[in-house]
Amino acid sequence: MLKYILVGIGSGILFGVMDGVINANPLAQKLYQVYIPIARPSVNAPAGIAVDLVYGLVMAGLFVVLYKSLPGAAGWVKGLSFGLLAWFFRVLMNAASQWMMFNIPSGTLAYMLLAGLGEMLVIGVLYGLTLRPAR
Repeated sequence: MLKYILVGIGSGILFGVMDGVINANPLAQKLYQVYIPIARPSVNAPAGIAVDLVYGLVMAGLFVVLYKSLPGAAGWVKGLSFGLLAWFFRVLMNAASQWMMFNIPSGTLAYMLLAGLGEMLVIGVLYGLTLRPAR
């Protein structure tokens, strides 16, 4: 249980760091200008950190629950499978919804898809290398 909590918190911190790198770099800032009319003028950092920590704990728990059902024999392969699954439900479906509802440039959507894929694969591999269900 302690290992799950530590990995969950660690992955939540990793989420926050990767989100910062993914969303605050100059390319992202240029691509995300389309959101300026509806974006908040500033980020609520404490709330963002709390959300990322909860994401890390929930996703670590989901990985442990789904572990035996994930394809692959090695933990890192199961982690990649989980990362692809998380990317589909968290990133791809969000990008598809935004494409349908808003006039978002294709470059912005492509960046979101690729950056999200990288983020989910890193998180998935972290889980695959560190977490196993209790026997």
